[in-house]
Amino acid sequence: MEDLKEITQASIHSVPKDGSILPVMEAFYTVQGEGFYTGHAAYFIRLAGCDVGCHWCDVKESWDAEQHPLTALDDIVAGALAFPGRLVVITGGEPLIYNLSPLTAKLKAAGFQINIETSGAYPLSGNIDWVCLSPKKFKQPVTEILPKAQELKIIVFNKSDFKWAEDYAAQVSPATRLYLQPEWSRHAEMLPLIIDYVKEHPKWQISLQTHKYMNIP
Repeated sequence: MEDLKEITQASIHSVPKDGSILPVMEAFYTVQGEGFYTGHAAYFIRLAGCDVGCHWCDVKESWDAEQHPLTALDDIVAGALAFPGRLVVITGGEPLIYNLSPLTAKLKAAGFQINIETSGAYPLSGNIDWVCLSPKKFKQPVTEILPKAQELKIIVFNKSDFKWAEDYAAQVSPATRLYLQPEWSRHAEMLPLIIDYVKEHPKWQISLQTHKYMNIP
């Protein structure tokens, strides 16, 4: 983890603090597969750089920002405008490592709704319409982001994650949507437990990675 932290800190220092250009690992138009917006067409902007270090992360190639090009904000927005959908999802990596105010201002001016997927390890920046908070044990969220989350999505890797989920459910707004999602490699073991848990605790809903079933990004 120390090596990851050193790599990430070194790589993000090469990104201007004003957010005028950002490292983009990939950007693509698809259908949102998880959480509240499941089934909605969306343009994903995956920013590179992460020091959270989930061992089960399925995009570890996003961790080192220096491996991905710094991209002008106008080019990022132009990529999104090439498609008919007007929902953008900013994800990572950990996107809140960066100042997102300039990017979100340009996306808003172009008519986009802006959702973000974040571990909450850094303070919220930018004009964000929907915050999907998915806290991780490896680097816990900053307190100030908890009441700002419209959606809390807990990745369930083992049985102890249910108690951990409840700890965070108690800290977010009463209006926050609550989701339990099986970690993909543990899907067969965890999904039956999640189903039983949701039936006993109906404030929770199940989130599945439906894009993987559909074989889309």
